[in-house]
Amino acid sequence: MSSKAAPLSGWVEGQAQPLPGWVAVVRSVSRAFGVFSAGLILLGVGVVCHMVFVRAVLGESSIWQTEFVTFSLIAATFLGAPYILLTRGHVAVDVVPLMVGMPARRTLHLVGSVVAVAFCALFLYAAIPWWYEAWETGATTPSIWRARLWIPYLSVPVGLALLCLQYATEVFLVLTRRELPFGLAAEDRL
Repeated sequence: MSSKAAPLSGWVEGQAQPLPGWVAVVRSVSRAFGVFSAGLILLGVGVVCHMVFVRAVLGESSIWQTEFVTFSLIAATFLGAPYILLTRGHVAVDVVPLMVGMPARRTLHLVGSVVAVAFCALFLYAAIPWWYEAWETGATTPSIWRARLWIPYLSVPVGLALLCLQYATEVFLVLTRRELPFGLAAEDRL
């Protein structure tokens, strides 16, 4: 099986059409958020190590570490999701797409992407007021640290908005035949 985004039949190899500016911007932002998310995960690991040292070696209690790690991992999940979609790093079962021809693959990709965008858009619609309420009321965590909740909550609508845009680029590229549906070439079969 091939997972490359090769040109479709009728295209000359090496002469792919240039990407529209908005697609290039969405892809660049998705990559940047992917790097940022990886940094958040590494930072979370460092904070866990710090927490273990503070508790086990110094015998002190942890104040902010647990909340920070929880919020950073949630933020990494939402902000990193567009990068995972961009790189096709998500878990995918390709049995049905491998059993059908290219027109059906394109249809399956479109239907799946529309369902995913609808879910992300509904989730985004619910997340914006949730974040805004935390921002407007100045809500904080109940711990001694009293972290302002609007800061970690912001990762949910921002990540979902970018995920919707990344899905839009995926659909656009498949519909305009600049990428293959599911990254599978026509000769990829079961």
